[in-house]
Amino acid sequence: MEARPTLLEVESRQRNRQALTSALPPVRRLQRQKIDRVSFIVAGVQKAGTTAIHDFLAQHPHVTLLRDQALHFFDKEEHFARNPDYGILLGNFDPGWRWRVAGEVTADYLYYPRALERIARYNPEMKLIISLRNPIGRAFSQWNMRRKKGQETLEFLDALKRDQEIGIWRRPRGNGYIARSLYSPQLEKAFELFPRDQVFVLKYEDVRTDPFSVLDRIFDFLGLGSVSRLKNQERNRGSYSREITMQEREYAAAIFDDDISRVEELLDWDCSDWRF
Repeated sequence: MEARPTLLEVESRQRNRQALTSALPPVRRLQRQKIDRVSFIVAGVQKAGTTAIHDFLAQHPHVTLLRDQALHFFDKEEHFARNPDYGILLGNFDPGWRWRVAGEVTADYLYYPRALERIARYNPEMKLIISLRNPIGRAFSQWNMRRKKGQETLEFLDALKRDQEIGIWRRPRGNGYIARSLYSPQLEKAFELFPRDQVFVLKYEDVRTDPFSVLDRIFDFLGLGSVSRLKNQERNRGSYSREITMQEREYAAAIFDDDISRVEELLDWDCSDWRF
């Protein structure tokens, strides 16, 4: 018959188990860290590769982006009719386990001064990423998009003339082919609200020709490491209904030439590839 342990032996064994347990590292439960602040925004411009940039950013394990790309939190007046509810913005994220920076991609923000002002009030340390495109090609691409959607009845040349007739800043949420392609006023507003080192400006043409080099610079700007084996998903690369004519190109070039010179001064760029 097996001898039963004494009370002293039982207490000794309990103390030994407790000592062994306390020597082990504590069990850590993985918890999803909530988004408390959006730290970067891809703010424009329209038809300059922002969808592609979004898709590349979404592949970085340390980046979390909005579920709804059409949220347009900072440029919708209903969000700011009273005190803004930033919970609407922050609640639109589904962060993974490893995220470090939260961002939004909305190509209209640079174009709408109110949006930039609201962003600056929300987070003065916000980092802005801006993609600029040959203004003639950008305007023509926008016109093609609106034609396909049945939103534009005029030919491109007539649409430009209409913009000039009504005044380029009169219809900010309308066609805006010219106004959206005049970059210097938009950049000046951004630089007025944010320090230069918080604004990263790139060329859409560079994204088309060497996307991974540009992405390395974007990741570095965001304080992140580079990522290998990114996939280029080629979204929103629809074909045009026709090519731009020589007459249209000449007319548009005359409109944008002075602004291109101003962009070169602001950014210390060579934009000769944008000129007719």
